[in-house]
Amino acid sequence: MTDERPSWDEYFLRVSDVVADRATCNRGEAGCVIAKNKRILTTGYVGAPAGLPHCSEVGHQIKEVTHEDGTESKHCVRTTHAEQNAIVQAARLGVSVEGATLYCKMTPCYTCAKMIINAGIERVVAKKDYHASQDTKKIFKEAGVKLEILNNEVEQYGDQ
Repeated sequence: MTDERPSWDEYFLRVSDVVADRATCNRGEAGCVIAKNKRILTTGYVGAPAGLPHCSEVGHQIKEVTHEDGTESKHCVRTTHAEQNAIVQAARLGVSVEGATLYCKMTPCYTCAKMIINAGIERVVAKKDYHASQDTKKIFKEAGVKLEILNNEVEQYGDQ
């Protein structure tokens, strides 16, 4: 056994990897942990809304999105993102996430970023950057949400 213990950020990111094992869309396979004061408040993973069929059961529901700059990307819209599910679980359980840190696989998408801001989460720790993270980075900066990306590798996601 090693004497080296993981930092709190490393620990919560490892937990988010285990949470991701429950994901039901193989395009995302992401997990999320929201923690405060070194305690896990809630978790979430990529999956269809409760009671509805999952991608792993019926396939993906792909939509093509045209961005402002004219580029196009494809996204599975059957699922709810891990970050969204973690925030919603907190709401269902009556757990405040104000002032918390959110741990996730990659820089959150723009929609998740808006939810993170409105939930009062103050810090986001992502393992990797997301190829379409410009808008997220901009509004996090404007809102005072601290974003830490631990690996400079960019996750190419959504165009598969």
